[in-house]
Amino acid sequence: MAFLRSLFATKQIIRRSFTMESSSTPKGFFAVYVGENLKKKRYLVPVCFLNKPSFQALLRKAEEEFGFDHPTGGLSLPCDEAFFFTVTSQIR
Repeated sequence: MAFLRSLFATKQIIRRSFTMESSSTPKGFFAVYVGENLKKKRYLVPVCFLNKPSFQALLRKAEEEFGFDHPTGGLSLPCDEAFFFTVTSQIR
C-alpha cells in the first residue's frame, strides 16, 4: 500500500514537471534535477526508467529526503551526478 501511495505521489510530481516544462521536455521523458543544492543540473530521463528497481531506489531516497514537495518544482534526486550516471548507465 505504501508503494502505491509513493508511486501515485511520484506520478503527481512528474505530471507537474511535464506541465511546467512541457515545451522543452520531449514526449516519453521527464526532467529530474541532480547534484548539490546550488549546482543542480536538469537531466531528461525516459519514462520507462520508472519500472527499474535501481531508479525506484533513487525515487525512494527522494521521497525520504524531500517528501513530495521538491524545491525545484520538478523531481529532485538526492545524489551526486556521478552516482546518477552510474545508476542510469546500468539501466541502459
